[in-house]
Amino acid sequence: MSNVISVEKLSKRYLVGHQSAERNRNTTFRELLSRSARDVVRKVGDLARGRQIIQGDEISEFWALKDVSFEVAQGEVLGIIGRNGAGKSTLMKILSRITAPTAGRIILRGRVSSLLEVGTGFHPELTGRENIFLNGAILGMTQREIRRKFDEIVAFAEVEKFLDMPVKHYSSGMYVRLAFAVAAHLEPEILIVDEVLAVGDSEFQKKCLGKMDDVSHKEGRTILFVSHNMSAVRVLTHKCILLDQGTVVKFGNTDDVIDSYFTRATLTKNLDQESKDLEFFRQWHVDDDAPVKILEIGIGDLKKAENGVPVIRLGDKFTIRIRLMVRKALQAADIALIIRSSKGDPVVAFTYADQNKGLLLEPGKPTVDIVIGDLPLAPGDYFLDLGVDRIVDGQSVDAVFGYPLLSVVNDNQINHWLHRPWGMVQCQDLQWIVSR
Repeated sequence: MSNVISVEKLSKRYLVGHQSAERNRNTTFRELLSRSARDVVRKVGDLARGRQIIQGDEISEFWALKDVSFEVAQGEVLGIIGRNGAGKSTLMKILSRITAPTAGRIILRGRVSSLLEVGTGFHPELTGRENIFLNGAILGMTQREIRRKFDEIVAFAEVEKFLDMPVKHYSSGMYVRLAFAVAAHLEPEILIVDEVLAVGDSEFQKKCLGKMDDVSHKEGRTILFVSHNMSAVRVLTHKCILLDQGTVVKFGNTDDVIDSYFTRATLTKNLDQESKDLEFFRQWHVDDDAPVKILEIGIGDLKKAENGVPVIRLGDKFTIRIRLMVRKALQAADIALIIRSSKGDPVVAFTYADQNKGLLLEPGKPTVDIVIGDLPLAPGDYFLDLGVDRIVDGQSVDAVFGYPLLSVVNDNQINHWLHRPWGMVQCQDLQWIVSR
């Protein structure tokens, strides 16, 4: 198969402005006016030369991508993974022609359709119907082609009742359903899908994964799939790229790349402060107005291995301790957790709403303990996905993915030969009844 996407030595540099630490110390009014005048002159000069205008009196370089190279053949589904800030979104924006690269070359053979974030390519004042035709026109399709797919798009998105309503009144879930339906059904040769699918409910996510599988295997189109859901990446893709600090650290078989992702995550966990760790595993940007932020995750006062991850013995009870920072009260919040194996497969999921009630979070730094006493995890490493949501609309307030939670060891609780390399639970309370 011929290559549809070729990326050669792709780099993206941003100039970042900083305010000098000395700027506000012992500064007279005359010095302030003089410095402001120099800033204005510099910015006017940058504007005249067509350069980026930078705020601040000190400027540094930040390379979001550095010498990224890879190729994707027609009909392949390529997974792109990495922790927050690894460069995934920057790469997708460059491939979608939203952002220009600083250096390197990209060859795209075919029409590209992108779904990078909620609202991409939609005009909020136009109705759902009008936005379908607008997106089709942007992709270079004729009205006849769009009409041929129109009913299929609307049925997939499940927005028939709201089709003639301006999309600015849509919920984020409706927005994403329609955006994905348009992107997937208007027959692009290359489909780029970012983690935006996390906004939809689980049934719609399954529907989207099924559609992407059809698009690649039955229709021979190429897909770039960015996700923090390792199970979805494992099911949908055969090849994967692991990005870290803007560079490709592994490219190849999906299982091998995902194993490297979790290994690197565990090593990253070896830091002094839990709160610093969380910034590496937080996958949604939390702005200054976010009512709740996850500060710490821990497993009580358990001993830790050399890599800093708590260790429990086979069959031990354990407590997941979460510390939050609540800036604004949430009347009905939910806390959802998924414990995953080192392969990314979900072992167990539970939420506070399982008790048929919401959690009242008042301003402060509350601690939430989840005591787990009947989960016989098999020996191995386990990771945590954690989210704080609003029950009213299901929107995520803050979330952390792939956080190294704990390691389970067999400390002579059972005979060593019984420790098998398969399965995620180790049943100990068994009765063997043999009848003759």
